[in-house]
Amino acid sequence: MNRSPTPTAIPTAHSNAWVVQTWASWVLAVGVTAMGIWYLPVDGWMKAFLGMGVLFTVGSTFSLAKTVRDVHEQQRIVSRIDEARMTKLLAEVDPLAPKL
Repeated sequence: MNRSPTPTAIPTAHSNAWVVQTWASWVLAVGVTAMGIWYLPVDGWMKAFLGMGVLFTVGSTFSLAKTVRDVHEQQRIVSRIDEARMTKLLAEVDPLAPKL
């Protein structure tokens, strides 16, 4: 007997327009910031330092977003398991059964 759970499609929470807008705004923000650093009237090493700061900030942002998402998904899974256990316990209780 195969006890693997049946695969269910996870509904997407965002429309395609929202995803495109999010990526476009991110590309625009990083591009404009990079252009601003490029045209700054400072030495090359200062531009490199600012560029490195932007790259670390972008990388950290992705890591933070992934971590927050993973923690949220883990809490959802634990919550669903707890809910299933409680439902099973409640289904097994018969309030009309004679007590021994």
